[in-house]
Amino acid sequence: MSPLERTLIAGGLLLFLIGLLQGTVVQVFASPRLALSAHIAAVQNGIVLVVFGLALPRLRLALRPGRIAVAAMVVGMFAIWMSFSIAAIAGSASAFAFAGQGPIASPAVDMLVTAVVYFGSAASVLGTLLFLIGALKRGG
Repeated sequence: MSPLERTLIAGGLLLFLIGLLQGTVVQVFASPRLALSAHIAAVQNGIVLVVFGLALPRLRLALRPGRIAVAAMVVGMFAIWMSFSIAAIAGSASAFAFAGQGPIASPAVDMLVTAVVYFGSAASVLGTLLFLIGALKRGG
């Protein structure tokens, strides 16, 4: 197993474990609905990282784009989970109106949560695009 595969798989398993553990304590957060969203995001994103790690040997990615894709995916997936978790702890509903129960947090926390989720989303899209390019490349 290459270091990039190991990074994706280990990162995915860690995020999956965090999600499982977080799921046992969602009621202690300021916003249990956001904590449930964080739990689901961690479990799903952990699975995505493991799948990408298993798929990596089949992709045609040069070393530099491969490193960028792996870093973007791991950082992005953890950032998305972290944004939901921060929102759940602080009770910040503005970035996740679908899961929040009304704003409790300060505007600064709302801005932090929004910035982290946008960063995580952008990083995940970049990583996914690089993986897709590697999947579509032809040649031997």
